[in-house]
Amino acid sequence: METLYHQTNKQIQEVQSLMGNLEKTDRQSVHLLENELQARIDQIFTHLERLEILASKEPPNRRQNAKLRVDQLKYDVQHLRTALQNFQHRRYAREAQDREREELMSRTFTTNDADTSIPIDETLQLNSSLHNAHRGMDDLLGSGSSILNGLRDQRSTLKGTHKKMLDVANMLGLSNTVMRLIERRATQDKFIMIGGMLLTCVFMFLVIRYLG
Repeated sequence: METLYHQTNKQIQEVQSLMGNLEKTDRQSVHLLENELQARIDQIFTHLERLEILASKEPPNRRQNAKLRVDQLKYDVQHLRTALQNFQHRRYAREAQDREREELMSRTFTTNDADTSIPIDETLQLNSSLHNAHRGMDDLLGSGSSILNGLRDQRSTLKGTHKKMLDVANMLGLSNTVMRLIERRATQDKFIMIGGMLLTCVFMFLVIRYLG
């Protein structure tokens, strides 16, 4: 298990390093880097599935620690996958805007009738304003999606950690009072997380309603 763990951890660090090159890569090559990152992330998830099986087979005195280490790797790679998806969403939006702008610039306008003539400068200005508004909405939606994914990941991690803490506490023979304090803190964290998710959803709804 140790060999596969260190190998997977090294792969995560390599993906983190490559993620920093996304913004600096030219438009013709960026999709190749995205495909490489996606393939590496998929391979890491495959290794994590194997690590979960191996962790469950560890001796009882090392099993809890092994599962916590695997959960940390899973948490890290989930954030990398979310960051890659957000970058791709922004890139698709920019490319769509560029195509629309090129189509508008290449369109032939006629002035046969003064009543039907199109003021090109005003049209371009309006189109630019609309694109900026759409870009702002896309960025807000991407950020909201990232926050929601992060909250879901944290909820999963907290639930797993809570269960493992209870298991460890049982093994160590902690008192019932300490056990109740741990459960009460976990319940408070759950309500805080749900409240944060609701506030994020309300914020995204208001942004879409008033900017749309």
